[in-house]
Amino acid sequence: MTVWSQTGDDLILAVRLTPGASKAAIGGIWTDEKGAQWLSARVTAVPEKGRANDALVALLSKYLDWPKGAISLESGDSNRLKRLRIRGGAQPRLIAIMEEQVDVT
Repeated sequence: MTVWSQTGDDLILAVRLTPGASKAAIGGIWTDEKGAQWLSARVTAVPEKGRANDALVALLSKYLDWPKGAISLESGDSNRLKRLRIRGGAQPRLIAIMEEQVDVT
């Protein structure tokens, strides 16, 4: 099981977010009690008024070198476990970047 799936030209990314961290970072895999895998991410923003979600989108945009406007929250608005949609036809590029930077196997 991986932290992403493809839906047409889009990539759905499963993320476990830790808001209010001392440093923003992406890395590692967290496995829940059902065996589902989530990419671990930390942001310094607090979880109020969507600030942590916005910080997560900005962090992923920078990390993947992908436009912020092409990354949207699919589910998990007020939950630590989130699914994000990354729009565009560059899944092989995005997946290669993620595999290179994060141990997702």
